[in-house]
Parts: sequence; C-alpha cells; structure tokens
Amino acid sequence: MTKPFTPSDGGDGDRIVDEPLTEALSRRYLAYALSTITSRALPDVRDGLKPVHRRLLFAMRQLRLDPATTAKKCARVVGDVIGKYHPHGDTAVYDALVRLAQDFAQRYTLIDGQGNFGNIDGDNAAAMRYTECRMTEAAALLLDGIDEDAVDFRATYDGEEEEPVVLPAGFPNLLANGSSGIAVGMATSIPPHNVGELIAACMILLEKPEATTADLMKVVGGPDFPTGGVIVEPAASLLETYETGRGGVRVRATWTQEDLGRGTYRIIVTEIPYQVKKADLIEQLADLIENKKAPLLGDVRDESAEDVRVIIEPKTRTIPAEVLMESLFKLSALENRFPVNMNVLDARGAPGVMGLKGALLAFLAHRRDVLIRRSRFRLAKIEQRLHILDGMLIAFLNLDEVIRIVRYEDEPKAKLISAFALSDVQADAILNTRLRQLAKLEEMELRREHAELSEERDGLNALLNSESRQWKRVGEDLLKVRKILGPDTKVGKRRSTFADAPQIDAASAIEAMIPREPITVILSERGWIRAAKGRVDDPSELKFKEGDKLGFLVPAETTDKLLIFASDGRFFTLTCDKLPSARGHGEPLRLMLDLDDKVAINDVFAHKPGRKRVIASKAGLWLHPARGRRHSLPPCGQAGAQWRGCDFP
Repeated sequence: MTKPFTPSDGGDGDRIVDEPLTEALSRRYLAYALSTITSRALPDVRDGLKPVHRRLLFAMRQLRLDPATTAKKCARVVGDVIGKYHPHGDTAVYDALVRLAQDFAQRYTLIDGQGNFGNIDGDNAAAMRYTECRMTEAAALLLDGIDEDAVDFRATYDGEEEEPVVLPAGFPNLLANGSSGIAVGMATSIPPHNVGELIAACMILLEKPEATTADLMKVVGGPDFPTGGVIVEPAASLLETYETGRGGVRVRATWTQEDLGRGTYRIIVTEIPYQVKKADLIEQLADLIENKKAPLLGDVRDESAEDVRVIIEPKTRTIPAEVLMESLFKLSALENRFPVNMNVLDARGAPGVMGLKGALLAFLAHRRDVLIRRSRFRLAKIEQRLHILDGMLIAFLNLDEVIRIVRYEDEPKAKLISAFALSDVQADAILNTRLRQLAKLEEMELRREHAELSEERDGLNALLNSESRQWKRVGEDLLKVRKILGPDTKVGKRRSTFADAPQIDAASAIEAMIPREPITVILSERGWIRAAKGRVDDPSELKFKEGDKLGFLVPAETTDKLLIFASDGRFFTLTCDKLPSARGHGEPLRLMLDLDDKVAINDVFAHKPGRKRVIASKAGLWLHPARGRRHSLPPCGQAGAQWRGCDFP
C-alpha cells in the first residue's frame, strides 16, 4: 500500500507553497524576460557590448592575449569564460568569439583569429581546439584603463571572481560595430558605422551640445558596412531614422560593367549587402534562371577567391546593364534592407530606444566618468609615491644619522619615526633601501621624480576641479583614437558608398522581353489554374483531378494581365507568363492570391486597355464603369453570384 505524501519540516526545499498558478508563472516569466533583456540580448549604450562579448574580452585580458603577444587556443579562452564568468554552453560562447573575429561581420574586429573562422559563404568556423586568438588594437582601446578603477566590478555567478559591469570603451563601439539581438517583447538592430565619422560627430557635440541630428549627419552620412555596398536610402529617410532610432537602410551590391567586345558585356559584382551569404545569393540567382523568373538574366557564376567576384551575364547583349541590375535588385538579395531599431540599455540598465545624438551623448558621458575615475586613481597613486619620496629625501638630508640609527639602534624603525616625524610607510621605504641607492645620483633622480609627480598632481587636481577641462580631455583622447582607427588607416577607410537609386522602369523592360504567344487559361471549379500553349478547340479533352471540372476557359496571350473577379467584390491581377504549365493539373489559385476559402470566383478575363465593364449585383445594383456610382437595376438573374461583370459598349 502506497503511503500518502506528507511534507516534512526539514527545510525550505520541502516546503509547499500554496499560490495561484497564474501568479507563479507570471512572476517567473517576468524574471526570465528581464534576465534575457538585461543580461543577454541588448547591448549597453556605453561600450556597445553584450555580457558574453564583454566577458570574452575581459577573459582574454586576464590571459594577457594582447595584440603584441602570441595567440592561444580558442578552447582555452572559451574554457576560462565558461568556468569563471559565463555559465552557458561552449558552443554559444565560441560562436560569439568567432563573430568578433570575422571581418565581414564586424566593422572593427575585436579578436584577431588565426585559423578557419568561417567565410562570407556561410561556412562554419573550425572547432575551437584548432583555432587561436588574441585581441586587436580596437579591443585594447575598449579595455584601456580597466586596471585603474575606471569602471565598477561585480561578483561573478559563483562569487569567486569579479567581472566588469562595463568596459571603459575608448571609442563608440555601439555604433561602430553595431549589434543585433532578440529579447522577450523587444529586439535591437543597429548597423555599423565609421569610427572616424563618429568621433567627428562627438567633437561637434563637445563644442556645441545643442547640435541637432542634422548637424551630426554632416559628418556621419550613414552606416558603414564591413562588406561595403552602396547605400541608396534617401537622406530624409536616414535623418528620420537617426532622430527616432527606428527605420531601415537599403543597401545594394557594388557592380561594374566589363566590356567583352562586339557589343557584349558582363556584370562583375565586387561587394554584396551586409549579412547576405554569398552562396545563398548565387543559389537564389540560379533559381531565378531555372524558374524563368528573371527573363533578363542569362547566367551567373562565382569566381570569388579572397575577394568577392560574382559574374552576371545578360540574356542578350541588347539589354542595358542598368535595366538588368534594377530587375535583379527587385528579385534577389543583391539589394537588402537592414532594419534599424536602436534599442539599448542605458547607464542605469533600463532598455530604451535612442537616436544618433542620444547614443553619442551617453557615450561621451561615460568617457567623462571614466576620465574622472582614472584621474582620481592616478592622483591617489601619485600622493602615495610623493609621500614615500618625501621620506626618502629626509633620509638623504640626514644620511649619516639614518645610517647610525639603522646600525646601532635595537628598533631602528621606531627610532626613525620619532627622530624625523616619519610615517610607517616612509620608515619601511627607508629601511628597504639598498646601499647602492644612497649615491648622490640617486638623490638627484628622486628630486627629479618628485618634481614631475608634483606637477602631474597639480594638473590632475586642476582637471578634477574643472568640467570644461574634463570635456576637453575627452576630446583629446578621442582624437588619439582617431589616429589608430581613423579614415587615414587601412581599417578606418570608409567601405560603403552613397548613391541615388536610378529611376529605371525595369518592369516594362522585362515585359518587353516576354515573347508574345497565344495561350489558353484554364481554371477549374475547385480553383486549380494553368495555361496551355495556343488555343484549346475542344474543352472536353482537358483532364482534371477527380471530382473537379472546368470552371473558366479564357483565351489570352503571354503578355496579358489576367483579371480575376471574386464574389467579395475584389479584383486580382496575375501576369499570364507566370502561370503554371498545362502539362499537369496546375496550381491552386488561392495560394497565389489573398483569397478566403468562402469567396468564390465570379469571372476571369484578360485585361484589354481601354475596355470598360459594368458590375451588377443580384440585388439589382450596378456600378457605372466611368463614375463609379451605384444605380438600381432589375435583378441580374445570376442567382448563384453576388456580383457579375460584363462588357460595356
């Protein structure tokens, strides 16, 4: 016999809580949502990093993987991150590390990867036991000053270590490298930008805090994607995006026309839109050719090595290159729209959407806070060293007496303190001094060091007491960073360009390429549509699925537009050249149109320019074709239809 369960009083683990299930689920789901938002998906506006990226860089700093040192295995870094700071799976951590090392994913790579770190085709990186890594100059700038009390630290998940809450961030990494992530109920999507332009915008804000977003856009033209491309988003749209923090950016592939002689040419694509996998793009273009959805495209092949080189050939040499590319921009990922949603965590950890100016002001405020904390840390170190130097100089002035006390007194430390009014620290420094350091040159060196530190101390005190000097120093530090990552460097040169999308009617050009041939459109009663070549003289020879039969038989041409009139009063348009072949039973019409199952098809006919039709209902209402007014009319006689159309003479 099974004993009934009774809770024990041994501790909280055996305690039964009586509460409504909805409240328990709500509270726990809210905790999960907040954890996802603040500790996983959204970046911090100050350093532009998520916790996993911040922990990766800090762990590499602890392992001394500086830009000038030898790289170590990625498995070593991932192990340290998991064991000390980030209690998650090794795959997630390694994927984050790989992305920081991919120059086609990061505008300014933070990790220098050695080995196979994937490629723009979408191939995965090698296993972490094969690859090696170290930090880049950009990562070193983000960590500069972290050992000088520049930021707060907190305990790690197990309480055995400490990790930084935020990095000092020597440059605006949030906008420089961008970010993307999906939390619970919110998401973020920030495009990368050029550091030189961002620093120029920061200098404008330092000189003129009331500057508008339009003023900042005089130096920040728009995003700067690591894969280059041509940004065709209008300036007005970009301005609205940067003001509100929401919008989108259209970016196109960069291409050139290569002459092959005798009037023939081919297109060379050298840059593709950001976050588009080249292998998927090639496959997409090949599918367009196979399915005859790109009538202007003849062939496509990939000749890429280290650089992107995609060859596109037109169907005929008479097709203008601009028309061909405009058609492909509409049909493929050669043009992509990058969504912008600048949803970030502010200095208090609260999520919110910021515009360009708000993000830069938050970064500058963080840099000022870092400057003040580093200055106070340095000032404390200087005061400590000056205190020791003061004691050493007293010892040099009374060297003979100091030597006598050290040699003959039983407690020389206490005697030194009482004889020369020294502190414990000064007395210890004197007693720990070697004999060789008592030379005259050493005294001169101590006086020189004392003078330099005194001057530096006065400068730091003046800096801490003047807000204007602090902002000036922030600007000077940013100008130093610009020399490392600015437009004059290889990594800082702008990659994406700007252009206006040409006004080319690619649709008309495509229609002109469609051969004009007679067809017969066949629509069954159950809604299966197909197109047979030529004219169907005997409809009885047509075959349908079991239980289905002919509904409409419409003679047309491949260049016609097919108008489909539904019983809910709506018209739908299909191009006849896109209809499935009559070799089979066709395709369901409802999959091609936004058509409810309860809506019937009343009429199907080919559109003829200039022709008008009268629309009448069985209730005796008819619609004038020219003025669109409803008039009374005797019942139509079509009892099975709500509306019926007929030609108007």
